[in-house]
Amino acid sequence: MTASKVYFSDLRTSFKENIFIKLNRLLDEAAMDDAVAERSLVAIKLHFGEKGNSAFIRPNFLRTIADRVEGLGANPFLTDANTLYAGTRGNSVSHLHTAVLNGFAYSVVKAPVIIADGIRGASFKAVDIGQAFIQTAYIARDIAEADGLISVAHFKGHELAGFGGTIKNLGMGCASRKGKMAQHSDVSPKVKKKKCVGCGDCVRHCAGKAISLKEKKASINAEKCVGCGECILICPNGAIDVNWNADIPLMQKKMTEYTLAVLKGKEKNAFFINFLMDITPACDCYGHSDAPIVHDVGIVASKDPVAIDQASADLVNRQIGATASCLKEGLKPGEDKFRAVYPKVDWTIQLNHGENIGLGSRKYDLITI
Repeated sequence: MTASKVYFSDLRTSFKENIFIKLNRLLDEAAMDDAVAERSLVAIKLHFGEKGNSAFIRPNFLRTIADRVEGLGANPFLTDANTLYAGTRGNSVSHLHTAVLNGFAYSVVKAPVIIADGIRGASFKAVDIGQAFIQTAYIARDIAEADGLISVAHFKGHELAGFGGTIKNLGMGCASRKGKMAQHSDVSPKVKKKKCVGCGDCVRHCAGKAISLKEKKASINAEKCVGCGECILICPNGAIDVNWNADIPLMQKKMTEYTLAVLKGKEKNAFFINFLMDITPACDCYGHSDAPIVHDVGIVASKDPVAIDQASADLVNRQIGATASCLKEGLKPGEDKFRAVYPKVDWTIQLNHGENIGLGSRKYDLITI
């Protein structure tokens, strides 16, 4: 398979070139403008961050990207879809409120913020892809109906995917609630009875009403469980964990096939940017941000969603691990930081599957500006 081009910028700046000017130079070299058609509606897909989280991409970076798209005669809007789990982004009202609190107000980003799957996550477009695990994908309608798509992903660790980059930002992030359920439905958490104190927090937060208290211990009904993982995040005692089995690889493959669906019809009008900054061990869906596992690395851009994630993982793994983080192993340059945090998660599954279904290539040429 032919190697794809991935463009990389470190974060060194000077009085002659600040980081926003340097970002524009990166986008020049990566030819982002070719993916933006005049008068088109361009969805800029990002993660606005859960309330209490601080690791999401800073709004002024999104302002730079939106300004560039507008300067090309197109109409940009910042967007995400509602979460499956109960939180501060579970419906469009609280999602928009959270986005504004985290700095994504129009006065800052100079672009409207649109939650793409409706007020309760039920607005979607069915996209037929006929893949091995997903035949029809349910994509957030406003993203599916946009003319172009720019993924702006915060690259970090993730409990089920190993890391979250472009593929997760698109495959999971652009899915409607129905689509998210389809990807998660084979993953059922388990309760560690010895740690459970019967507080009931998981019962109150369960989106699928699948958890009840039996003999003062949480019990999960696997048939009702939608696999959103909210109970894992909400438990104050760490009593609920993912069932580490073959369902994790299946979830990654479904997520990758959903990325294929998101990009269907937009192949020539899509572009991908990963920010390798504040590389936390877990997703921005948490209401807090743990210490980064490596120092800030830079920004990468590409027209290949598989290549950009492969390059991002390689760039992170080349770094020295942060001793003040949760990393206990994998601290040396070249050691796998994501496997050190999640030793039972193989993050290469999403990349291998993406290559197999024609989403992109794991081979890449890294071009440093």
